Amino acid sequence: MLSLFKNEVYGQMVHTYDSSSFVFTKMDVDAMRKKATLKEVQITIWKVGKSVNINLLYFVPNNRKGAVPVFLLINNRDKKNTDPTRREKSEFWPAEMLIDSGYAIATFHVSDLAPDNKETFQTAAMQLYPEQMKVPNGMKAIGSWAWGASRVLDYFEQDSDIDPRQVFVVGHSRGGKAALWAGATDTRFAMVFSNCSGNSGAALSKRKFGETVKAINTNFPHWFTDNYKKYNDNEAALPVDQHMLIALIAPRPVYVTSATKDLWADPKGSYLSLVNGQKVYHLYSKLSGLTPDPPPPNSPIIKSFLGYHNREGIHDLTIYDWTNFIRFANYHFRK
Repeated sequence: MLSLFKNEVYGQMVHTYDSSSFVFTKMDVDAMRKKATLKEVQITIWKVGKSVNINLLYFVPNNRKGAVPVFLLINNRDKKNTDPTRREKSEFWPAEMLIDSGYAIATFHVSDLAPDNKETFQTAAMQLYPEQMKVPNGMKAIGSWAWGASRVLDYFEQDSDIDPRQVFVVGHSRGGKAALWAGATDTRFAMVFSNCSGNSGAALSKRKFGETVKAINTNFPHWFTDNYKKYNDNEAALPVDQHMLIALIAPRPVYVTSATKDLWADPKGSYLSLVNGQKVYHLYSKLSGLTPDPPPPNSPIIKSFLGYHNREGIHDLTIYDWTNFIRFANYHFRK
C-alpha cells in the first residue's frame, strides 16, 4: 500500500543527504512571562553542494520535569499565526494553551521546503533532489513538507528537553494532508492530527463529494505526482483510497477533524476513512470507539486509537480543535 501511495499519489519519499546541522538562532528562557523557553533553530540539510534551511521555532514549558512531548505544526498559513514574540496570538497555534497543558509546541513553515506555488515550489527542498522532477512518481510539494517534518524530528532526537518518542505531527487543510503522509512514511511520529484535510488527506476520493481528484490536481498541480493526474474523473481506477493511508499509520493513534460548514473537505468521507481504516487497527488489537455513523457536531470521540470530531464552523484550525487534540494526547500518553 505504501508503494502504491508513493507511485500514484504523493511521490517517492527521499531519505539520503550528505549532512545536516542544527544552529540556534535565538533562545529566550523567560518567554511567556517566564512560563516557557523559546528556541529558534535553523536546520540545514546539504546534498551535492546544495542546501535547504528549515526554520524551526518552539516553546517548552519551564516547569517541566525531564523531557516533554511536543506538538509539531506544519504551518501552511501566514507566519504571523506563529509569532514567536507572542505580541500577536492566534487560535491557529495557541502556544500558551499547550504550555499550560504541559506540552511543548513547535512549528515550521511550508515555504521553507516548497513554496505553495506551482511556479516556484521546486526552489527549496526540491533543489536537493532534481531527479524527482523528471519522473512521473517524483516527490512534489506535499511530499516536501512531510520530508521537512521528518528532518525536524531528526533534530528533536538530540534535544534533551523533547521526548522524541512523543512527537505529534499536526496539519490543517493541505498541511493536514502532509501530516498524514509524514505519519505514514515515518514511524517515529507517535501520533498524527489531521484537521480539515479533505481530498487526498483524510476524505475518501472515491466518494467524489466536494473537492475531487480532478479539482485538486487542476488547482494545485504542484502538490502530487504526475501519475495522480491519471485519476482525474477516473477515481474508480485508483488502486488506493484514503482509509488505506490511515491504516498505514497503525497502530499509532490518529485524530481527524472536520467542520460543519466545510463540505468541500467532505466531513462524512473523512469519518468513513477512519471507519474503514480501523480494520487494520483491530489486527493490532487497538480497538476504536468509532460508531458506524458519524457523531453529531461537537461530539468528539477521544477514548479511541482513531479519534474524530466534526466542529461547528468553517474551514479553520481553532481553540476547539486544539482542546480536543490535548484531550486525545492526554488519553494516550497520560493515563
